[in-house]
Amino acid sequence: MPRPLRIEYENAYYHVMNRGRARQNIFHGPAYFEAFLDTLGQAHQRFGLEVLCYCLMDNHYHLLVKTPEANLGRIMRHINGLYTQRHNRMKQVDGALFRGRYKAICVEEDSYQLALSRYIHRNPLEAKVVTRLEDYTWSSYAYYINKSRSHPEWLYPNDIYAQLGATTQKREKYQTFVTASGNDEIKQFYGEGHITPYLGSDDFRAWAYSQRVTSDDSVSIESRTPFRPSVSVIVEQVAAGFSVTPESILKATRGGRNNVPRWVVMHLCQEVGGLQLVSIAEALGLKRTGSIPTTIKKLKEMMAGDDALVRKLEKIRGKLC
Repeated sequence: MPRPLRIEYENAYYHVMNRGRARQNIFHGPAYFEAFLDTLGQAHQRFGLEVLCYCLMDNHYHLLVKTPEANLGRIMRHINGLYTQRHNRMKQVDGALFRGRYKAICVEEDSYQLALSRYIHRNPLEAKVVTRLEDYTWSSYAYYINKSRSHPEWLYPNDIYAQLGATTQKREKYQTFVTASGNDEIKQFYGEGHITPYLGSDDFRAWAYSQRVTSDDSVSIESRTPFRPSVSVIVEQVAAGFSVTPESILKATRGGRNNVPRWVVMHLCQEVGGLQLVSIAEALGLKRTGSIPTTIKKLKEMMAGDDALVRKLEKIRGKLC
């Protein structure tokens, strides 16, 4: 089966979609929606993701995003992977949440973003979930039309307002634009059985195709299986990233001194390596597994107030994924 093209370049725009396996719900209440939005905030902090608009429905989501650092693949692995972990923990279930790889349509700059925002924001209305779009909680529409609502730092509505050409009363004009009938070209594009991975002019499509990262050749199931780095590889990359020796990571320290690189190895062994606690404990010379979740929690608390540590960890993760 051909692998979908992955087109990545700096400041690219994408319409990203994914839905639950067998169309099952991926959101089961406010806590789930909030967890996904928090995940978007983390993706903004760690990878520079800019979200132009979003709409979260019970069994799927739509995002219109910009990637200043040409890293959509890493961003979406983070978003889908982290939200799956959070969902399964809250739901007390296990296994895959989404139907598979996300679908991403690369969009020509200054072209279809405005029309796409209308298409995305109108989802609850088209699905007859609400009769008024402003009544739907889990989309960015309310931030666009309500000046009293301060939007999160990761939401970037100004690109959409700019395409609207409004310098005054932009919220009112945007609301009029969205509630009016239209989007025939967009609806036709998404109504086709096979959606091409780019939306724009013929010249843009030709150029975007030349930027593809993944070839058109068929790949085996094995080559599509996510790569899992070994503990030794993780240790080597963390040691290089922190300018320490692998031995200093593998040896447990006593006396209360924080061994942050060792903490990072625990975290990445679990998140990227997919290892069980027993395997992590064995690799790091621990007699018990109980201290590992506590240590990873301490690392995450430290990262919440240390952007430099977050960037260092993500740089290491990028070499492992």
